[in-house]
Amino acid sequence: MKTGNAVLHLTVGEPVTASLTRAAAAMKSARQGKPAQPYFGVGFEGVGELFSVFTPKHWELIGALREGGAMTVAELARQLKRDYKNVHNDCERLIEWMAIEKDENGLVYAPYDEIVVDMKLPDRRAA
Repeated sequence: MKTGNAVLHLTVGEPVTASLTRAAAAMKSARQGKPAQPYFGVGFEGVGELFSVFTPKHWELIGALREGGAMTVAELARQLKRDYKNVHNDCERLIEWMAIEKDENGLVYAPYDEIVVDMKLPDRRAA
């Protein structure tokens, strides 16, 4: 379970060098015996891919878990007034993408205090 001010970073079009820079900083901190700043992130190639994973229904589901805390998928489906099978499938997909987690008792929950979406715009062409 994430503690403190856990933030999930969703990035679209982030260059690989940004990930490498974060990894190098974490390794440097480790060599110096300092704790590395935790970073939880998922990268997407394009905005369409992001929106196919983080649909309005998925945002609603994440919000319900933030407000209601850990619960069974059945409880979540009742709260959202949605079909159990659809909510179960949505939970499985969001677990794959690190947006929600399942605890040792099988309850689903939203571990992040914040989700930050960062979309890199294409470089401007020279005139």
